Amino acid sequence: MLEFEKITVSLGGVRILRDVSFRIAQSDTIALIGANGAGKTTTLRTVMGHVKSTGDIRFDGKLLSDVPPAKRSGLGIGYAPEDRKLFSAFTVEENILLPGKVARYSASEMARALARVYEILPELKEMAGRPAGSVSGGQGKMVALGRALMVGKRLLMLDEPFQGLAAALARRYAEALRDLRDRDPEVTLIITESNPSLLERFTDTALVIERGEISERALKVKPVEA
Repeated sequence: MLEFEKITVSLGGVRILRDVSFRIAQSDTIALIGANGAGKTTTLRTVMGHVKSTGDIRFDGKLLSDVPPAKRSGLGIGYAPEDRKLFSAFTVEENILLPGKVARYSASEMARALARVYEILPELKEMAGRPAGSVSGGQGKMVALGRALMVGKRLLMLDEPFQGLAAALARRYAEALRDLRDRDPEVTLIITESNPSLLERFTDTALVIERGEISERALKVKPVEA
């Protein structure tokens, strides 16, 4: 489903990713574990085409270098960045709809995708008309998740989703991810995190990234008892 082959990224003359190679199968739930600065965010941004890279990235066997960054969401790839990047002057719903507009969804596709978001995150429907600039930081994380879900039908990438969340919101976020997995078992999830214990309830495999290199081994995250 997603394959990195010898991906190297340099920013400002500093090499961030160093010949990174890995494969992720459809329906996998992967934790990308690493310390701050290890290259987790850059890995996700490379998939979206937000940074220049050497090497090959394939999605469903297709070279992503052949797909302009603005059209990658149309492949079914959703991305929720760590800093949310909401448009504060737009409403919550307008923010959620944006990726669908970029992907040029038809009116019926837009309606179905939005209904899916609200089924998984019903609290966003209650907030739909609020300016995005008025929501709390934790609520903003939920809006960013909803926005990614609009187009993330094949692959959903979440960058440090639990960072800064209060305990109650962290539990709710985790519930939403479990609900997504139950509803759409074929969706592939990649979740970055510096603390693997936060992901052990709903992911089973972790890739470890250190100093821009993926470890040779994939760690099994031991589930905890409910």
